[in-house]
Amino acid sequence: MSAAAVQRRVFDWGPALAVFVLGIVLWQALVVAFDVQDFLLPKPTEIAQTFWDERSSLWHAGIYTFKEALGGFALGSSLGILSALLFANFRWLGTAFMPFAVAANAIPIIAFAPIMNDWFGLLNPFSKMAIAAVLCFFPVMINTLRGLTSVDPRAIELMRSYAAGQVSIFRRVRIPASLPHMFAGLKIASVLSMIGAIVGEYFGGPTMALGVTILNASAYSNFTVAWAGIVLASAFGILFYGAVALTERFATSWDPSRRDFQTE
Repeated sequence: MSAAAVQRRVFDWGPALAVFVLGIVLWQALVVAFDVQDFLLPKPTEIAQTFWDERSSLWHAGIYTFKEALGGFALGSSLGILSALLFANFRWLGTAFMPFAVAANAIPIIAFAPIMNDWFGLLNPFSKMAIAAVLCFFPVMINTLRGLTSVDPRAIELMRSYAAGQVSIFRRVRIPASLPHMFAGLKIASVLSMIGAIVGEYFGGPTMALGVTILNASAYSNFTVAWAGIVLASAFGILFYGAVALTERFATSWDPSRRDFQTE
C-alpha cells in the first residue's frame, strides 16, 4: 500500500478514533468529578479491569451468543435474498406480500421473543436464531429487491437484443447490479443479529449465554460485569460488521466507487 493510501486511511479513521478516545476520557473524568455511583454508570477503568478478570467466562458467553447471531443472520439473510429474487421476478407476488413483510417488521422484537421461546424451547439456541432471523430478513430483502429492480433499462434492452432469457438477465445484469444494495442490507443485518440474539436471551436461556450473563449481573448488582458484557457484545457486532464490509469490498471490486482499492 502506497504512502498516499496510508495517509488517506489515517484521514478516514483518525476522526473516529479521536472521538472514541475523547469519549472514554470524558466518561472517566465526569464519573470521577460527579462521583457517579456504579449502578448508574461505572468508570471505564473499572469496566476494563472487570473485563480482564472475567475474560474467560465472558468470552465463552460471547462466543455462544455470537453463534446464535450468526445462525440467525444466515437464516434471515438467505430468506431475504431468496424472497427478493422471487419478488423481482414476479412483481405481483411482491405487491401482494410486501404489506405483510412491513407489518411483521413493525412488530417490536420483544413481542417475538417470548413466542419464539415457546415455539422452539427456552434453552434451544434456534429460538434465538429465529428472533435474529426476523430482524435480519427485512433490511436484506428490501435492499436486495431495490437493487434487483433499479437496473438501468438500457442494460436490460441490450441483453434482450441478444435474445437473453430471464435467467441470463438475472445472472448477468440484475444480480451483479444488486450486490451494493444487498451488502448494505447485510451490514445492517450483521448488527441487528447480535441485538436479536441478546434480546431473545433476556427472556430466558442457558446461563452461559451473554444476554443471560448481563441480565443476571444487573440483577445481582454486578454492574461492571454487565457493562463488560455490553462492551463485548458491541465488539462482536463491530467485528461482524467489519467482516461483511470486507466481503463487500472483494465482491464488488468492479464498482466504480471502489476502484481506488484496486489502484493502491
